[in-house]
Amino acid sequence: MSSALRDRTGEVLLPGDEFSFDTDGSISLSGPVKAEKLVCGPGLRRSGDRLLVCKSGVLRHKPPNVFWMDSQQRRYVPAKGETIIGIVTVKSGDVFKVDFGGSEQASLSYLAFEGATKRNRPNVQVGDLVFSQFLLANQDMEPELVCVDSSGRANGMGVFGEGGLLFTVSLGLVRRLLTPHSEILADLKQLFPCELVMGMNGRLWVKSCSIQQTLVISNLLQSCDTMTAQQRRELFRRVAQGAL
Repeated sequence: MSSALRDRTGEVLLPGDEFSFDTDGSISLSGPVKAEKLVCGPGLRRSGDRLLVCKSGVLRHKPPNVFWMDSQQRRYVPAKGETIIGIVTVKSGDVFKVDFGGSEQASLSYLAFEGATKRNRPNVQVGDLVFSQFLLANQDMEPELVCVDSSGRANGMGVFGEGGLLFTVSLGLVRRLLTPHSEILADLKQLFPCELVMGMNGRLWVKSCSIQQTLVISNLLQSCDTMTAQQRRELFRRVAQGAL
């Protein structure tokens, strides 16, 4: 199974494509277990002895056995543990409603902030941007957000966004920006120093030393969504020379 998937890595797959497990179904009680463990990421679903492709895109692989589909999806489906950029839309009692770009809004308790108590409530207003992560993200339940990690620390999460610009890109571009040693971020840092917050829901927040540079950075990142690596390097070179 894994060898067949590795052979197809980098190819475009469509929904309905499938891979079969080459096992005989026998279990040995004396010999070592030779079960093949695969980790299916977004776009892949395991059904019995088959692996089904449920989203069109390019098959990606991360050693040893992690596979997923890289696509230009724009609608975000919440997943537990992922960090997102949300907008506070409703403030009612002890719970805030946060819009993260999904099919429904998520709830955020006022106690889900570092150091928050019943006496010491966080200063959160309607329209504020919050960088938070999903604590609960089930299909049949309302998503729940928190602004603390497992040890109760904020770790960069909370209310932010004063003086910056919020815009939306595809989910595939966000994953490329969040990869270690991202070439896009490396080229961008050579052009303009800036603050950049990235959410897995496709929202980016950027702030630079001037409004003009902030707008240029947002336009560059949105252009990278549909460009090849060579086109992106040519665009960044022209910006560095002042041609644009």
